[in-house]
Amino acid sequence: MRFNLLAVFVLTLCACSVAWSDDTAKDDKKMEGTWLPTSAKLGDMDFPDEVRKTIKLVIKEGEYTVTVGEQKDHGTVKFDSSAKIKTMDVVGTEGPNKGKTILAIYELDGDTLTICYDLSGKNRPSKFETQPKTQLFLVTYKRQ
Repeated sequence: MRFNLLAVFVLTLCACSVAWSDDTAKDDKKMEGTWLPTSAKLGDMDFPDEVRKTIKLVIKEGEYTVTVGEQKDHGTVKFDSSAKIKTMDVVGTEGPNKGKTILAIYELDGDTLTICYDLSGKNRPSKFETQPKTQLFLVTYKRQ
């Protein structure tokens, strides 16, 4: 009897990890595309429209490229959709964020993507909001 319960438990864990892996892979694919910000806030200040309108985020096959005006930032991005608040880790490999890890949370609703980044790289945000005197960057994107 004890062996049967253990076998059921192990099989259940395996099935859950396969389902989790499939869900994460599906979310990774849903995130792929070109995203343009419709709103952005850094700390307690709205991001200037003239700068926001020059931003473009492209996600493809575990990599990202952000263009701000003429400046490009490139690196890897890893999504974890298993938690209640979905997380992402952004690691810069080229450009101004080379060698930096930026922790973020995200929410995907159709063609709307909301991301809250901690640009300081110190902590992962816990809510989709910014706070004064922080480097929390809250952006809402629309798929292009």
